[in-house]
Amino acid sequence: MQKSNTEFSKKLIVWYLAHKRDLPWRTTVIPYYIWLSEIILQQTRVEQGLPYYQAFVSAYPTVKKLANASEQDVLKLWQGLGYYSRARNLHATAIFVTNELNGIFPTSYKDLIKLKGVGDYTASAIASICFDEATAVVDGNVYRVLGRYFGVFTPINSSLGIKEFKTLAQQLIDADNPGNHNQAIMEFGARHCKPQNPYCEVCIFNDSCVALQQKKVSELPVKLKKTKVKNIYFNYIVVTSNNEKTLLQKRTGKGIWQNLYEFPLIETENILKIDELKSLVDFQDLSKKLEINSLVLYNEVPILHKLSHRNIYTRFWIAETLENNDEAISISQIETYPVPKLIGNFITTFFKLKESGQKQKK
Repeated sequence: MQKSNTEFSKKLIVWYLAHKRDLPWRTTVIPYYIWLSEIILQQTRVEQGLPYYQAFVSAYPTVKKLANASEQDVLKLWQGLGYYSRARNLHATAIFVTNELNGIFPTSYKDLIKLKGVGDYTASAIASICFDEATAVVDGNVYRVLGRYFGVFTPINSSLGIKEFKTLAQQLIDADNPGNHNQAIMEFGARHCKPQNPYCEVCIFNDSCVALQQKKVSELPVKLKKTKVKNIYFNYIVVTSNNEKTLLQKRTGKGIWQNLYEFPLIETENILKIDELKSLVDFQDLSKKLEINSLVLYNEVPILHKLSHRNIYTRFWIAETLENNDEAISISQIETYPVPKLIGNFITTFFKLKESGQKQKK
């Protein structure tokens, strides 16, 4: 068993050195850059995360620079990447490392995992890549490679499966080359042993892969069915006025998009007609406060925004007022606020077209 484990790791590393992508975080072992890349790449494809990594390194080349930034600026730079708790945790950890650890990251897995937003996978990645600690990473790619190669049918999102795969991954890691081993198995899962249409015919393990031999590649790894996704309905009231102002509000609490900005929101259990929306107490209170004199539906067909646990069906309502109150912001400044991607897309289309139309009239 030990011999096969060694051969498994050696094969992986040889493949990796020949096929690895040229990525900026692979040319360094500085903990700040590795940590930054791993947080960005959580639940994010490399192609999507790379420009964000480059933007953060450019804006905040050191952990101290990131710590000294405002949370609003960090969220703005993160905009469009989703799972915004990662950005809030990123900023909080930068502050902690800067103020409490003199800007120096912990050097071991047991201390790294204590950092906010750093779990088993991220702590293992930093510890192995930066400090040569033989602690195995386990992410979706690793689950897939190990599940198929060893024929493991234990669900990967069960408590038993999490422990079983971590133990197996730890047994396989090359203690003399843990950083390359971890990066190799992740790269192999991402580019070769893919979820769909893996390259089994030319695989380095096709003579020993259990799933291939038993024709069960498409069945592994096993994942328990998720809880039912809930449908929710958002009605954003986009206030416009003669003095070129609108209204944004900061989301508070622990729900989605915490500390991001949005238009006044009325959440309902289904799609409403305009009279039904106007009859709601929340709308009537808003209308009275802002002196709304007209309301027009911007998009008849709701925009579907999918999250892991809910589907958000959104419609934007354009509400006109003569002159917005002191809480309003200038439309020219709206793009400086961090907003969810859903809101950002609307701002780009609606306000840019509105501005273009006004220029043509002039």
